[in-house]
This record gives sequence, C-alpha cells and structure tokens, in this order.
Amino acid sequence: MLNPLRSRPPAHVPPAHVLEDAVSDHDALEGVADTLQTLLRGAETTLPPGVTDALHGEWLGHPLHPILVHLPLGGWMITAALDHLPTRSPGANDAAADRALLLGTLGAVGTIATGWADWSNTRGQARRTGLIHGALNEAAFVLNVGSLLARRQGRRGLGKTLSGAALGVAVAGGFLGGELVYRHGLGVGRTLAHRQG
Repeated sequence: MLNPLRSRPPAHVPPAHVLEDAVSDHDALEGVADTLQTLLRGAETTLPPGVTDALHGEWLGHPLHPILVHLPLGGWMITAALDHLPTRSPGANDAAADRALLLGTLGAVGTIATGWADWSNTRGQARRTGLIHGALNEAAFVLNVGSLLARRQGRRGLGKTLSGAALGVAVAGGFLGGELVYRHGLGVGRTLAHRQG
C-alpha cells in the first residue's frame, strides 16, 4: 500500500514567495548584509542611551516602522493623484502636490531610521530581503528629493517623472516589506528586542 503522504503533489508555493526567493536568495547579498549590519550595530552603540530602544518602539510596545511607513507612502500617493488629476485650470493642483510630496519625503526620514534599526536585528533570508527592501525605499526617497528640487526649479515634468518613478520603486519595496512581516514574522512580536527572521 502506498503511503498517502508520499502520493500528494508538492505544496503550492505562493507567487509572492517565488518572487522574494528570486530576488533575495543570492550569496553575494550575505557579504553586503554582514558588513552593513556590523556598521549599523556599531553606530547604535554610539547613540545616547534609550535611542535604539525608542527606534524599535520599546516605549510603545509595538514596532514604530509599520506605523511610520504610512506617512511617506500616503504623501507620495497623494502627490501622484494630484499630479495627474484633471483640473479646470492648468497647475491648479501644483501647490498641493508639492506640499504632499514634501510631507511624505520628510516623513520618510523617521521611517528610514526605524526600518534600519529593525533590520539590524534580522538574520537569514529576512536579512537579505530587508536589505533589498531598505535599498529600494532609500532609492525612492532620493528620487523624491530630486523631484522636490526639480519642482522648485520650475521643471515640473521632470519632477513628476521622478516622483512617479519613486512611487513605483516604493511599491516594490513595500511588497518585500509585506514578505518580511507575513512570511518571516518580522515585527509581529511585541517589539524587536529579540532577533528576527
């Protein structure tokens, strides 16, 4: 008699996991992650007492990064909507779009700081995926800073292109952030006081 467990087809691997594996299962990322994690941990030791715990959300009992991520993403999505909504007069949404972009980009500073603080405590595939997640979101931040500068110089077309590209990059980074939480369990505990991944 055949073992019923052996006759089952292999379990379905969700497309999200396949994509994450394709992006993050590379030995070259381990060396980069080791170096950066060592640097971050060294930098954390130079911070005043309590700052690292505050970045992890220890005072709140909940990681801060997932809370803060809404400000940049929200600001950048509102910017995209205002940039492309039809208006009765050309440029009617320009000031509001620029304000939303500025707020989102300023809000990204805290999001970046808490994200890297949380990442410094990861290991394995979660560490590699987190490295790419962070790099994509830093790229989105830099593109949006470029967009702000272009808009200030009156180069709105370039500004819209840069912020549009940044939003696409941020969405890709957000996808990987979702994998970090829902596949690897990062941040689902009370805080990030213990190693994750």
